[in-house]
Amino acid sequence: MTPTDIRNPDYFHKVVDCQWACPAHTPVPEYIRLIAAGRYADAYMINWKSNVFPGILGRTCDRPCEPACRRGRVEKEPVAICRLKRVAADNKGDVRARMPHRPAARNGKRIACVGAGPASLTVARDLAPLGYEVVVFDSDRKAGGMIRSQIPRFRLPEEIIDEEVGYIADLGIELRLGKRIDSLAALLAEGWDAVFVGSGAPRGRDLDIPGRKEAAANIHIGIDWLANVAFGHVDRIGKRVIVLGGGNTAMDCCRSSRRLGGEDVKVVVRSGFEEMKASPWEKEDAMHEGIPILNYLVPKEFLHENGRLTGMVFEKVAAKYDEKGRRQLVPTGEPDVRLPCDDVLVAIGQENAFPWIERDIGIEFDRWGLPKVDPKTMRSTHPKVFFGGDAAFGPKNIIWAVAHGHEAAVSIDKLCSGEDISERPAPGVTLVSQKMGIHEWSYDNDVSHEERRRVPLRPLDVALKDIRTEVELGFDAKLAYEEAQRCLNCDVQTVFTGKLCIECDACVDICPMDCITFTHDGEEEELRKRLKAPAWNPTQDLYIGGDLKTGRIMVKDEDVCLHCGLCAERCPTGAWDMQKFFLEMTHAGAACRS
Repeated sequence: MTPTDIRNPDYFHKVVDCQWACPAHTPVPEYIRLIAAGRYADAYMINWKSNVFPGILGRTCDRPCEPACRRGRVEKEPVAICRLKRVAADNKGDVRARMPHRPAARNGKRIACVGAGPASLTVARDLAPLGYEVVVFDSDRKAGGMIRSQIPRFRLPEEIIDEEVGYIADLGIELRLGKRIDSLAALLAEGWDAVFVGSGAPRGRDLDIPGRKEAAANIHIGIDWLANVAFGHVDRIGKRVIVLGGGNTAMDCCRSSRRLGGEDVKVVVRSGFEEMKASPWEKEDAMHEGIPILNYLVPKEFLHENGRLTGMVFEKVAAKYDEKGRRQLVPTGEPDVRLPCDDVLVAIGQENAFPWIERDIGIEFDRWGLPKVDPKTMRSTHPKVFFGGDAAFGPKNIIWAVAHGHEAAVSIDKLCSGEDISERPAPGVTLVSQKMGIHEWSYDNDVSHEERRRVPLRPLDVALKDIRTEVELGFDAKLAYEEAQRCLNCDVQTVFTGKLCIECDACVDICPMDCITFTHDGEEEELRKRLKAPAWNPTQDLYIGGDLKTGRIMVKDEDVCLHCGLCAERCPTGAWDMQKFFLEMTHAGAACRS
């Protein structure tokens, strides 16, 4: 096998699984160590540079980092990365002096952003300090997009949204709120240097079954209903509520219903519980509030009397799989299920809606009605029009919208500088030894055996009284420190120098995970099977070290390494070292240009 080239930033980046999995590639272990040290403002600013909305995401992120967390490979629960992010936001103090300043002069380039959601705000945050004149349009009277309109206040207080949107507004962008864009052609005719479309996926899917029209007064589209609740247009619902759908929007609908008068609230899903798209913790929170989730029921009919909704009829189905593993829902033949209700919330998915984009201006759409967008540059088939967030590839989540915004801002900056936008900037990388003595490191390498800390919740009798009362209380300093200690410091890398190795096997003997093997070379598939502990995860690369005097190779299974540093402590020649790898994505600005 070819010796590993650790100069390639992707190699060690993949070892930091949480950062690799984060769409914005936030340096997770670095900010967790800062939280453990009580340096909350520093931790917040690292987050702010990468993910733009630490306080918001610390409460609402879909947490792609956590399933990737290495801690989950050595025990059941990963580090509570998302909730630690909130700790930094809640305890940071006043960080306004650390934010970028408004530019002294404009650079003459004008950028329009359609929609004031997380993707557009990220573009504005990246470009405004560089001197761009950025104007953000939104039909709502307040900026934030789906962050403000679709996430209930019991999960995300409005003051957190105001604060973090305010940091971006203070950079000198112009917010034209209450301003709907009805024609992209007309907008382009105004001579903008680039247009970014971050208008989200604003249309909720409906359910066309018998009784839909007759009982329409009490059948609500989930995302529209949530927006009406958020802006104060709706403040009550019937006592018996059915929520259709298995995603996070459905969970927000059912939990909001409990707070607005719903006493008997049920979630009904056509799939199995494990197949629901809602995050596991969202389902757990709903059930904690006394909301049952009924599975394998397909909506068949809305029942009504004299124009008033009285209930729903469902067909019972079961999942059957063919020889290729494809699922099909088939009727069980059991009697239909009838559930009484006063209101139904339909949360079965969202769709993009672009009636305001003319089809003859150079923007191509696919057969699903989505614009054709380059996933690397975020540019459409029109050279000056970029998309991001849900508007680009359909509904995802806030952190993906942020990542799209960063990439689009890089593209717009390069476009306006006359550069090839397909040439993407390399990340900034440092690799620094953590050695302070023979057996002493500048990071805490003791592996904590504590279990994951649970976030304290407000008592149910208090939480359910007011839809604006935040349910999660967050970690205090003690809980935050204990949870931060569970991080395995995956960014502190084991770096091997073969020419210093005397092949004494001291590192092999002391490794608690048996992840180091000295052996003869071979093909990877065969080699993985004969390591001291076979390496079964092919998605994580093997670390191959050469230059050994015997001609053998050193093979390290990165998949289960605890980064405890015992190999480096035991090594008598210093062939092993613990070096902190810090990777920071390059955003719009001089560093992104050739």
